[in-house]
Amino acid sequence: MDYQFLQLDIQQQRATVWLNRGELHNAFNSQLIAELHHCFDALNNREDIRVVILAGRGKSFSAGADLNWMKQAGQASPEENQADALKLAKMLQRIATLKQPTIARVHGVALGGGMGLAAACDICIASDNAQFATSEVRLGLAPSTISPYVIRAIGARQAYRYFLTAERISAEQAEKLGLVHEVTTLEQLDCKIDELIQAILLGGPFAQHASKQLIDLVAGQSIDEQLLQRTAQHIAMLRQGTEAKQGLNAFLNKQRPEWTQATQQQGS
Repeated sequence: MDYQFLQLDIQQQRATVWLNRGELHNAFNSQLIAELHHCFDALNNREDIRVVILAGRGKSFSAGADLNWMKQAGQASPEENQADALKLAKMLQRIATLKQPTIARVHGVALGGGMGLAAACDICIASDNAQFATSEVRLGLAPSTISPYVIRAIGARQAYRYFLTAERISAEQAEKLGLVHEVTTLEQLDCKIDELIQAILLGGPFAQHASKQLIDLVAGQSIDEQLLQRTAQHIAMLRQGTEAKQGLNAFLNKQRPEWTQATQQQGS
């Protein structure tokens, strides 16, 4: 598919999805939402892609929703309005449930839906000039569709403050809140992401997908007999799999597991 507002850059085992409305600080409209959903859906079906980076062209990661699009949606029928909002919710879910590890590369502003995109990714690395905000209340709105991912990242208590005040959050503060995993300079941003990618490529792809599912299974649950059974089933299933057998044999024989061989060949 040819994208109007995205650029897809695939190098070796990584895919970088660039939001490409730089002149509008990568604000998204219905077209960009549809393109993001399609792009991540396609990447989810690719076995050759091990990690996906979400980034923004221009001065900003994403300023959130295009206000003209939001205004038009509000003037539509209730059914059309809800269907439009559901497309945004489904796009965020598609990113959040991707089988591959995802990294948000954040610089400049990540406001409203832009902060939601960053929170929906597994890992968020930000430059020291990055600023975040759930700015919706200042427009008479609420951070509805992004709320599951932002609350997952910063917790309900902090969400009460920032959902209500819409304060700008510096990169340093976002790291303290748990939204950002690491802050670096803009010049070092790609180097830090490369370090993370190299660490990711050492892990088994199926195991990483299973680990993402495990977090959803365990987070917020009581440690009771049911959870013990489910986690025991989870590891038992993995131990019987081909990937685990290859990985354990490789470790015991002081060899590289199969999934790292492609990386080794590309780097040689």
